[in-house]
Amino acid sequence: MSHRSLIVVLFAMLLPGCGWLWGSYGVKGQSREEFERYVENVFRLQNSLTSEVMMLQDTEEFKNPEQLLQAEQHMRRQCAALNEYVARDVDGQSSGFLLRRRVEKTAAECERAAKDLRELIEPGSTSTNQKN
Repeated sequence: MSHRSLIVVLFAMLLPGCGWLWGSYGVKGQSREEFERYVENVFRLQNSLTSEVMMLQDTEEFKNPEQLLQAEQHMRRQCAALNEYVARDVDGQSSGFLLRRRVEKTAAECERAAKDLRELIEPGSTSTNQKN
């Protein structure tokens, strides 16, 4: 790869979310510490909802299991980068720049999908629990 091609590739990678160069992270332009707390809270939320869906599957309580499963699968897709990041961290592996950038870019979508799922499980919970 030529020197010019390398510069173009690096510029293309940095341009969409170069806020981290100035100390802001994620779509909300948070500090690093705020963003780390935010991502941890999003992970905890989606993780607890996954557990809740598993428990609901063992009962007859849920009225529309197909809608619930579709929402849970959507959440998993939206949270894939975050879950990969956490799994690598737990295993003591490096996450790499590109994975960290994917987490930064997808954390809000993950949170939104998790809140949508929570609304299916506990109607009214999203409007009364706006922490993030």
